Amino acid sequence: MFHHTRSRRLTLAVLFATTLMLVTACGGGGDVASSGAPTAEGEPVPGGSAQIIQLAEPQSLDPAALSNTWAHMATLGNALYGTLITNDQATLETQYKMATDFVTTDGGKTFDLTLRPGLTFTDGTPLDAAAVKFNWDRLKDRSLGSNATRYAILVENTEVVSPNVMKATLVDPNPQFAETLVASSMNWIASPTALQKGSQSYAEHPVGAGPFSLVNWTRQAEIELEKNPNYWDAPKPYLDRLTIRTVHDASQRLNAVATGGADLASESSMSTIEEAGAQGLHYEIVPTGGGQIVAMNHRRAPFDDVRARRAVQMALDTEGLNTIVFAGKNEVPQTLFNKESPYYADIPLQDSNRQEAQRLFDELAAEGKPVAATFMAYPTSDSRMLAEAVQTQLSTYDNVEVKLDVRDIAGATKATMTGDFDLTISAAIVQGPDFALWTAFHSTSAGNQMGVNDPELDAALDKGRVATTEAERIEAYTDVQNRIKAVVPGVWYTRAVPAVIYGKNVRGVQMYTLGSPLPEELWIVK
Repeated sequence: MFHHTRSRRLTLAVLFATTLMLVTACGGGGDVASSGAPTAEGEPVPGGSAQIIQLAEPQSLDPAALSNTWAHMATLGNALYGTLITNDQATLETQYKMATDFVTTDGGKTFDLTLRPGLTFTDGTPLDAAAVKFNWDRLKDRSLGSNATRYAILVENTEVVSPNVMKATLVDPNPQFAETLVASSMNWIASPTALQKGSQSYAEHPVGAGPFSLVNWTRQAEIELEKNPNYWDAPKPYLDRLTIRTVHDASQRLNAVATGGADLASESSMSTIEEAGAQGLHYEIVPTGGGQIVAMNHRRAPFDDVRARRAVQMALDTEGLNTIVFAGKNEVPQTLFNKESPYYADIPLQDSNRQEAQRLFDELAAEGKPVAATFMAYPTSDSRMLAEAVQTQLSTYDNVEVKLDVRDIAGATKATMTGDFDLTISAAIVQGPDFALWTAFHSTSAGNQMGVNDPELDAALDKGRVATTEAERIEAYTDVQNRIKAVVPGVWYTRAVPAVIYGKNVRGVQMYTLGSPLPEELWIVK
């Protein structure tokens, strides 16, 4: 029997603790646990309200339209829907919430999900195995435009075994599937009764079983939520009300928290986090490997030619990008894993060489294939600055031209998911190695936004997924690193910094997966 609390995860704790120290050292903030967070939490005090800032404006409150990362709408999803499971940030061990078990007995081909008895949505209907089945089956519908569809289609079928137990059969065995569940909106279950009333009705009356329920949503402004008095984990939530709004600019987020205009804000820049610490604010950072990528679309010209990808990778000065976008405070990934990781190999991700880059640009132009591309950027300040910096750096070379196209979150996400881009921002942010790397780079993965198609890389990823010994996993992920270097998916420009900054009176800050805060844990010192 396989529970998602395997002892091998403890070996990964070294990697994540070390990554945390490295990120903190780059930011000059000291040890996160001792100086970023309050030194003493105290006993939770009920009551009050909190103002929360997220990085992306939702187009709908349907969980299918929400994304469970710090860069999107994680707090909102957790507030409305609660969570089936979470994970421990140090060990990655599964922690159970509305579910009490998620177990496989056949090497990851099937899983039994067991729910707490008596769970109910705010409309009074049961959150039972049938409700989870309805939500997971629904997410397979590509017409929803959900980024969770790429994960839901990994489930071949679902079956209600009993009111509190649902069996999921996967298309292919994946012993690590809890990593997928915890990181996606498959973790957020909505009332089937409410969903079946249609999208317009649901937008006005979303129904979950989370710690908060909707009071009012003024689009492009604020989402007002109030405490769910029937939340399963009483006396949580401690707060009576939440107000959530979107702010794209990092300096505005920092100013809002510093002046008391917000209590907690998601963040992605070490320079902002460092400044928050200097002002006496608190912060929490989720340690990660891998990183964010200037992604190149392998499916179409010019980047269907590996020479074009290699030329751009050699041409860009990643430390220069770091200086422009993050004031030099973020870490530029040189290898996929840090040296303390059991999966570390001295296989560089970057290989800057201006002379060779220009030679490749000239060679392609001589063949009638000059590198001309559009960088599709997101509306956040970091994304816009990165796109502009890439354009500026590449403008110093002959036979390469980059244009900019800044879109709103919904438009950029749709284009990325459908492969309608030349250059954009993507990521392979590593906690457990399987989920991020298989999703981003396996040729059969619906999350392979860049269109990477390399049989040797596929074989190594598959081997790592089902490996039963640490030695097999190390061998597999060494092969993965070699193939990633060979295929050049894009340019790794920063370690991700999934983080929150928060005010001096805020307590109970807890995150799981990629910087997803749990609002039921928050409370305010009065």
